[in-house]
Amino acid sequence: MNKLIAALLLSAVIVTPVQAADRIKVGFMSTLSGPGAALGIDMRDAFNLAVKLNGGRLGGLPAEVSVVDDQQNPDVGRQTVERFTKRDRVDVITGMVFSNVLLPVMPAILESDTVYLSTNTGPEDYAGAKCNKNFFAVAWQNEDIPGAMGEVMNQRNLKNVYLIAPNYPGGRETLNGFKRFYKGKIADEVYTRMGQLDYAAEIATMRAAKPDAVFFFLPGGMGINFVKQYAAAGANKDAPLYTPGFSADEDTIKAVGEPMVGILNSSQWTLDLDNAANKKFVAEFQKEYQRLPTMYASQAYDVALLLDAAVKQVAGKVEDKDAFRKALREVKFDSTRGAFRFNKNQFPIQDYYLREVYKDSSGRITNKTVGRIFSQHQDVHAAKCTM
Repeated sequence: MNKLIAALLLSAVIVTPVQAADRIKVGFMSTLSGPGAALGIDMRDAFNLAVKLNGGRLGGLPAEVSVVDDQQNPDVGRQTVERFTKRDRVDVITGMVFSNVLLPVMPAILESDTVYLSTNTGPEDYAGAKCNKNFFAVAWQNEDIPGAMGEVMNQRNLKNVYLIAPNYPGGRETLNGFKRFYKGKIADEVYTRMGQLDYAAEIATMRAAKPDAVFFFLPGGMGINFVKQYAAAGANKDAPLYTPGFSADEDTIKAVGEPMVGILNSSQWTLDLDNAANKKFVAEFQKEYQRLPTMYASQAYDVALLLDAAVKQVAGKVEDKDAFRKALREVKFDSTRGAFRFNKNQFPIQDYYLREVYKDSSGRITNKTVGRIFSQHQDVHAAKCTM
């Protein structure tokens, strides 16, 4: 009789359905201070805007969003991850800007079986053989946007290009992506200190090398100072600047002004993309914050839209992690960038565009779409993922 009762109790446990959560808890850790702060602030503001427009909910559940500044410091990141996973027991972590913070903290996130939705960096580590069921790169793989610019520079018959980026994983992978597509000669490949703001020596060396063009990746305050100093030195008259969109976005344009006009840049998103989700996002962001959104903002907004759709698909049962991950992988949502889907490594398959910084009829300096570079592009590392 005791065995029969035990069997019945066990059966009851097995068939008990997962109950819908009463809220969804999001840990949003981003760089909100220092030279890279503008990027994290844009992502935080866009994510919060999406939640606000949805009545404070994601997928029908009240959204509890905890925002923490990682100070672009891996030690601060580790402490925050421990708080999110052990004390707060969040359902999702998101928001990191820089891979030099993300890579040191990611093992702890994944080992805790917590989903991470990347609003920005998409490192090679998690795109290939180390792909992980809990890591979703919602923005791009680090090599894709610079690779698109490499293709553009081929098309423009630029034979000799000088490369510069910060010396951290995202910087190195960016230049790797460029070189994967660019077929011409590399005049030199220079890596600077992370957070560097004075580029006089590097610009002098560039000019001496006499390249046809300079491809630079210097996000945040680094790029602002570089472009200002490059133009002040008159170097742009000899070798024009080309860049991934990170260094020619609204934050840089606003800070630099006129010298930005004419710079070509590549991105998976543009301000003037003609789809309903993007038009709503751009209009609402300007209304809420009195500034134009960046690609960083579009990425974080899309993370919120994805999360909203996935939570709806599982009827709020985010504690059923297998079902929740499946929903994140497969759910359809209206992205600001248009067509979007995940590859098997949970990195995007999407289009990439060429943008040009220009002055519109009202005198405003911003980006416009020149054309499409890649259609439904997928990163090269996905083939190594066995997930």
